[in-house]
Amino acid sequence: MTEKMTILVGTSGQGVLRSADAGDNWNRVGIGQGLHSDAVIRCLAVHPDKPNFIYAGSDKGIYTSDDAGATWSLSENRLNDYTVWSLAIDGQDPDLMYAGTGTPTPTVCFRSRDGGSTWEKTSMEAAAECPAVGTPRVTGIAIDPTDAKSIWVGIEVDGLRHTADGGDTWTTIDYSDIPNMDIHNVAVSAGPPKTVVVVVNNDVYTSTDNGTTWKSIGVREGFDLGYPRGIKVQPGSPNVIFLTLGDTTPGSTGCIMRSKDTGQNWERLPLPVEPNTAMWVVNAQPADPKIVLAGSRYGYLYRSDDGGDSWSKLKREFSEISSVLWVAA
Repeated sequence: MTEKMTILVGTSGQGVLRSADAGDNWNRVGIGQGLHSDAVIRCLAVHPDKPNFIYAGSDKGIYTSDDAGATWSLSENRLNDYTVWSLAIDGQDPDLMYAGTGTPTPTVCFRSRDGGSTWEKTSMEAAAECPAVGTPRVTGIAIDPTDAKSIWVGIEVDGLRHTADGGDTWTTIDYSDIPNMDIHNVAVSAGPPKTVVVVVNNDVYTSTDNGTTWKSIGVREGFDLGYPRGIKVQPGSPNVIFLTLGDTTPGSTGCIMRSKDTGQNWERLPLPVEPNTAMWVVNAQPADPKIVLAGSRYGYLYRSDDGGDSWSKLKREFSEISSVLWVAA
């Protein structure tokens, strides 16, 4: 187990909360450390080859840190005019990145070929407005681990997009295949079988033929709770998938489910304290895949050191959690 770790929690309005001692003590990253006051941090991502280098998608664009989140700087580029909701980094070529934007700014999928220094709009199209949220937002980007040109983008509430050429051209997945445009997240497992997993607000759909056909896993019929939100494929164990759920949003309770067979069967994992709202995010890192962090919408943070078999709740509670990340630093 990793002895030294830094945990970062992104929040909707309180910036980043950081613990340099695995969760014992915390400090809120302030303006003296480079973040603007009351920042909305929608997503966090770590550079595959630089464990101290962190990206944070915010309401002012993308911030970066080269010291495991202790200090930050705002990247000056065209994303400064957008709220960044999602980030994805190619594990084989970290200079290749994708960023998804949205509410309250326009919904765009951007591409960078230089590690985030400059960005270009891709040709992906999205609705200007949609039900429930007004301006839609990119809530998930997944790069196929077996084919980096194949990228899946989920939009809340405007459906699923796919590109097979690295973002040059896009297709929209037909509503008859996934009859719910309220996409919450997306992931791709290398398998076998390679599986695309799409999380909508009342179910999860999987495809083992690269999106030609889709299968519902039947969340409302087979799970105790019916509002799925976060998803993570365990690094190094592509058949293991974690899924967070709640009763609704923000809800009054939540749970974490795990599949060990790429989404065919699921088990509910034991939490020591009942969540106060829907479970929202879940994250694991290649540095030690057995360490899993998961957060509820309104501030409970849980940790597992054995790949999800058992959990502890951290003492510190937070405001509205939007993302969580740990690094071995």
